Amino acid sequence: MMQGQIIEGRGGLYTVRDAAGIDHVLRAKKKFRRQHMTPLVGDRVDFTPGEGDEHGWLEEILPRSSQCLRPPVANITLLVIVAAVAPAPDWLLIDKLLLGARMQGMRAVLVMNKCDLGEDAAQQARRDYAGAELPVLCVSAGTGAGVEQLRAQMQGKIACFAGQSGVGKSTLLNALLDLHLQTGEISRIERGKHTTRHAQLIEAGGLRVMDTPGFSLLEFDQVMDPVELMDYYPEFQPYQGCCRFQPCYHGSEPGCAVIQAAREGKISPARLERYHELLEKTRQLWRERYD
Repeated sequence: MMQGQIIEGRGGLYTVRDAAGIDHVLRAKKKFRRQHMTPLVGDRVDFTPGEGDEHGWLEEILPRSSQCLRPPVANITLLVIVAAVAPAPDWLLIDKLLLGARMQGMRAVLVMNKCDLGEDAAQQARRDYAGAELPVLCVSAGTGAGVEQLRAQMQGKIACFAGQSGVGKSTLLNALLDLHLQTGEISRIERGKHTTRHAQLIEAGGLRVMDTPGFSLLEFDQVMDPVELMDYYPEFQPYQGCCRFQPCYHGSEPGCAVIQAAREGKISPARLERYHELLEKTRQLWRERYD
């Protein structure tokens, strides 16, 4: 029995890389189907290697630190949210990605790319996310500025890049990993005429990156009690218990300490406004959970 990590899954076969960096092609035992478990790229597993040309067997899936259904991957520990000066940042998408990361127990970092074109967007990000425990890096994949700081954030983690199209995710990955990703297509690795559309764990340059297209399309659809949403906003925590009514959703309640803090500029009014959008969406999903 050996241990390794699934780096690719295709056609019922799983490629697992062991601690020595050797890849093994395995089949999953039927017990996983009975257990309603599906091996995911990123899973740490116990396995029996094959002999000769025979495939080995995936024996056990070890406990996951995180699991995402869309895209179906496991054990991502860092979500790199990429925005840029142009196109204009989609701040609501950034908040959705950050929320999704925190609900999965992932760390997150916000990378403002193309900072050689100006730093206004990065400055706004630092204002909006002050107190939100979200590092903001000013980077230019074209000039290389800030790339080493991002590399330092990624060391020892399994990272996944996310963000709207056109912000330079592929160019940034090229600068970090030198994998020649096609510009504008984060999840296409040049292999002649063949391209990949499935999740894959890439190791290069001392970094580990989950290559998958799904995070760029992430939609907020998690069903949870709306009162729990505030727990994922660290900047709200200093005002916990200070509102007139308990529980307070920090929506439109009179005497809300969070709303007052936003009025006084102690937290970002723009981020609070986007929180209200997500709160309404959360309430809608909660009301419709049994439909």
